[in-house]
Amino acid sequence: MAHPSMATLPTLREGDRLDAEEFLRRWEAMPELKHAELIDGVVFMASPVLLSHGDPHAEVVYWLKSYVEGTMGCHSALEVTWVMGGKNVPQPDGFLRILPEYGGQSGRTEKGYGRGAPELIVEVTGSSLSRDLKKKLELYQSAGVREYITVLVNSEKVVWRRLVRGQFKELAADNDGLLRSRTFPGLWLDPDAVFSKGKSIRAAVELGLQSPEHAAFVKKLAAAHAKRK
Repeated sequence: MAHPSMATLPTLREGDRLDAEEFLRRWEAMPELKHAELIDGVVFMASPVLLSHGDPHAEVVYWLKSYVEGTMGCHSALEVTWVMGGKNVPQPDGFLRILPEYGGQSGRTEKGYGRGAPELIVEVTGSSLSRDLKKKLELYQSAGVREYITVLVNSEKVVWRRLVRGQFKELAADNDGLLRSRTFPGLWLDPDAVFSKGKSIRAAVELGLQSPEHAAFVKKLAAAHAKRK
């Protein structure tokens, strides 16, 4: 139940111009609201979710979780609110981060919200196409997200960008058709499997988890964690 003092707060509305503190205050007073974002000081509300969005979203979440299960020190989740400064509170479809105690760049959670920028963000893009490829791309780039994946629902395409000298550059697939993370060794993706019912999205990541570079990454994370104890 909302605190009595919160009951008089104005409700969040599409297009409101707020700072992060006021945005969160109003949202916390609306427990029935499950999705809202503040991008460059402007409030955006959720659109209805179609099957064409939900299916690839589920695939991507499963893919990230498969990687986390084999990589101690990493964490993924979906639709978590991230505070990225005084005017930006996005709620990405999915993320993957290195935990702070293992040397990750994001801050420790505060009031349950993510703080700073996770290393990797995924947006499944349908009705939010223009926002995901413009304002949110610019936000994630400036915030220091190291890899940004957009799953384009209408064209059934996956675009994977990595941060190079402060700018996102598209990551090309290797000769075998797989996309491979530079930030998370062993995080491999067959982009066709995101949309094809006849292919397993887990197959590529299982191969990646068996790679020498993944084994070296796990050792690196463990060493970073040991130094912080």
